[in-house]
Amino acid sequence: MNKERSEEVRKIQLTGGSTFTLSLPKKWVEEMDLEAGEKMVVEEQGSSLLLSPAKLEQEESARQAEVNITSDESLDTINRKILSLYLVGYNLIKIKPAEERLKSSQRKGIKEFVRKKLVGTEIISESIEEIKLQTLLSYSELSAKGALRRMYSVATSMQENAMTALEEGDKTLANDVIEIDDEVDRFQMYLIREVKAAIRNPSILEEIGLKSMRECLGYRLVSKNVERVGDHAALVAKNVLEMEETISDESLEMIKEINSFANSIFEKAAESFFEEDYEASEEVIQELREIYRMEEKVNQFLTKESPPEAIRVRLILESIRRIAEYGSDIAEIVLNLTIDKK
Repeated sequence: MNKERSEEVRKIQLTGGSTFTLSLPKKWVEEMDLEAGEKMVVEEQGSSLLLSPAKLEQEESARQAEVNITSDESLDTINRKILSLYLVGYNLIKIKPAEERLKSSQRKGIKEFVRKKLVGTEIISESIEEIKLQTLLSYSELSAKGALRRMYSVATSMQENAMTALEEGDKTLANDVIEIDDEVDRFQMYLIREVKAAIRNPSILEEIGLKSMRECLGYRLVSKNVERVGDHAALVAKNVLEMEETISDESLEMIKEINSFANSIFEKAAESFFEEDYEASEEVIQELREIYRMEEKVNQFLTKESPPEAIRVRLILESIRRIAEYGSDIAEIVLNLTIDKK
């Protein structure tokens, strides 16, 4: 249940002839379990001040959780529990069996999941009775912007390599593209963890490299679009794997042309977000129309292709168009975040 937002108008008092003071609402002090003499963190955010208890930062670094699992519990269920605890900011996660010991398959699956999905998290101890996971990477070591830039870099590399795999008929490269999709997911999970931590404790905003809750929302939304770009690059690679025949040189050139334009839209959108560039994001949205025209042109040409491969090419075209559309979605987020700076 959401709490209703409460607002009060309080007067600034002058005490001792040189100190300005403002009293805190009693109800809020009690809810936060604060007492007289405790320290508060005061941060300037434009014309506003952000107040948060200093002890929140100490609690943040000491958060621990324990997961008890049964021998018949599926690995997917176990990993979802671990991921949920990671996302809400627990730094030490203990995994224990409800019975005597952890099954070998469970231990192996947990270790693989941690390696593939959880940035900055290590297994610090392991036995048949317990596995301890600890997140060792601090927010300041990898900012939200750094995590998103890593996602963006991997996603664009995936799409470039997927096109190379199509052009050269390289199924090994196509497999590599599919496997590296986990890297995009890893950094998205880490970014979500940072954003959730900032929502819970606004005093760490500066530590994760952001300025406001509004910016947190922007990073969360953009990360989802970048993650979907990675997914569609992997889909292009999967269609390359399933192709039994090569496509004509003319079709390939048309696909490369539309792919280059789609990537350009995505890259411009991402940079407009990082640079908070309203004009550049507006240009991206205008350019999206050209993708639809190019896609229609290729589809009309595909009647010359053999039926099985025409289907694959259309699926590849759909993924390319979706990549451009996700770029446009990012540009719209930039417009919403920067409109008041115009």
